[in-house]
Amino acid sequence: MAFWCKVMFLVGLALVHAEPAIVFSAAAPEPVQPESVPPEEYPFYDLAVEAKFLTSRTRLVVIERMTTTRLHPETPQLPTVAWFAEQGFFDGRLPKDLIRDFVAKVQRPARLDARFAFGARYRFVSGEGVPETEAAVTVVPAAWPVEEDGDGDALETLDRLAFSRVGLTLRGDQALLYVANQRPDTTGAGFLFWFVRRQGRWEIYDTDVLWVSRPDQNPSGRR
Repeated sequence: MAFWCKVMFLVGLALVHAEPAIVFSAAAPEPVQPESVPPEEYPFYDLAVEAKFLTSRTRLVVIERMTTTRLHPETPQLPTVAWFAEQGFFDGRLPKDLIRDFVAKVQRPARLDARFAFGARYRFVSGEGVPETEAAVTVVPAAWPVEEDGDGDALETLDRLAFSRVGLTLRGDQALLYVANQRPDTTGAGFLFWFVRRQGRWEIYDTDVLWVSRPDQNPSGRR
């Protein structure tokens, strides 16, 4: 009995003089950074801009920094394969694997970088239109000056374009892209571009208009 009392006394003494335990708390996880759009998708952006939006008078293009996940201003939910089937875009001729890849890619926004090559200056904006300093071709000052051509006419600013990610077929011979041009005066339109690759070169095969907004109208075209 005396032996066990002595053992208990020594254990208690050790606990009294023990160093306090150090408790490590788990570090807060770092916020997930959005992925960047792969370089191979930018040629599709360039083709769409040059074919549908760019004119000889365009001197600046304003671009949403993040890709869009919405294909209609009045449709807040993310697109689904079933939704595509209901809309009947391109008279239902889109390949199913192209739709699936496009829908999968537009579920989350991605960051656009200075990789455009459509031949005009451009500038990124974020959120409510706050201009960013990064530009391409020529650095654009924060206060955009009104330029004039040789005839004294004001040159145009294309404000603004929002791009989706680019969907591809499993064979890599067809592509799908959504581009919206929603202007500050609330007018604009949204387009789907269907690309095909012929003899190793990509070209726009067809275009479908998803929505149009005119003065005093909502994006569906109704007053």
